[in-house]
Amino acid sequence: MADVTSGSEAGKAAVSGAGAVDDGLVAELVARAQAGGVKLTGEGGLLQQLTKRVLESALEGELTDHLGHERGERAEGGRENYRNGHRSKTVITESGPVGIAVPRDRAGSFEPQLVKKRQRRLGGVDEMVLSLSAKGLTHGEISAHLAEVYGAEISKSTITDSVMAGMSEWQNRPLDSVYPVVFIDCVNVKVRDGQVANRPVYMAVAVTAEGHRDILGLWIGDGGEGAKYWLQVLTEIKNRGAADVLMLVCDGLSGLPDAVNTVWPATIVQTCIVHLLRNSFRYAARQDWEKIAKALRPVYTAPTEDAALERFVEFTDAWGGKYPAIVRLWEAAWAEFVPFLRFDVEIRKIVCTTNAIESINARIRKAVRARGHFPTDQAALKCVYLAVMSLDPTGTGRKRWTMRWKAALQAFDITFDGRLSAGRR
Repeated sequence: MADVTSGSEAGKAAVSGAGAVDDGLVAELVARAQAGGVKLTGEGGLLQQLTKRVLESALEGELTDHLGHERGERAEGGRENYRNGHRSKTVITESGPVGIAVPRDRAGSFEPQLVKKRQRRLGGVDEMVLSLSAKGLTHGEISAHLAEVYGAEISKSTITDSVMAGMSEWQNRPLDSVYPVVFIDCVNVKVRDGQVANRPVYMAVAVTAEGHRDILGLWIGDGGEGAKYWLQVLTEIKNRGAADVLMLVCDGLSGLPDAVNTVWPATIVQTCIVHLLRNSFRYAARQDWEKIAKALRPVYTAPTEDAALERFVEFTDAWGGKYPAIVRLWEAAWAEFVPFLRFDVEIRKIVCTTNAIESINARIRKAVRARGHFPTDQAALKCVYLAVMSLDPTGTGRKRWTMRWKAALQAFDITFDGRLSAGRR
């Protein structure tokens, strides 16, 4: 198949854009391959050979741009750097393993972008690794699957290194300057540290000023998190660019309100009402759940804080004797419960619950259950990260979030005196 087409011709046809592909050239290539007994796909097939030619042609073009002159031409301005042969490299593509010749320069300053140094997989293959990991496959199973599909071995350590590099880059990426709401919640994973024990993995999910969901980061704890721990986490978020958060919604995490006020003094901390109700039911007999829910509803739907306090006194008179623990629970959470009562219904509907991240937690739990328990904290964190990366592959969830938040964002900007609009500039 050496005469299918020249490397430069294939490269020009491919890199000039899909609309510039000549149907006649494609038909001629296919006809030549069939006449010569060359397969269209598979090892040594036409698609694999074209991939090789296109990659090599594009790399040669990159080197030409880097040097500033074509092959055989003299460098301008007395520059002495020039082409210096090639090095062989095999990359895994969706067409299978492809051996390519990567051009080099005399000065060693050429950094190819299409196939970077030490890069061994292209495009869709990396996406497949993320997808399979998020579905619960171990890295050994992924390695075996890629060997079966693409005919090339990828070590478990290579997959692990790639995932860890991606996770580190994602965890340290720059953030928006302002978020209307940040939700903080956690899922528990089992880690084998001498003996199997639960570890909380905390997740910060923000709503952007445009109404999109943005998962800011993941952090694993040991169950003893206090103000110092949360100060470190929130400071990290601020240092990545989040200068202002209008409201932070959480589930009564110890030490979090104090840390929030240290990092963002103007941020309002709101307790998740749904979690507060769930925690109330833990202290009550099941047959009383419906009655307690009905008695508490006037408290969290009250028009003002004073009205909510009156309804809570009525609840205490009715149920405090039988369930004093529920009364103490609400009294302890009162300072973080009442903030949203100051706002209109659009904001209340959004911030009174962390249900906005329940779908994320469900996907994470599915991936975690498939693994059982993990050998290290880092392995658990990696699994959760991969599950997060596989969310909303079709983009329909993003559209629902945007529509749901449209009215609330306008209310936020008015209620918080334009802080949201100021952060967009």
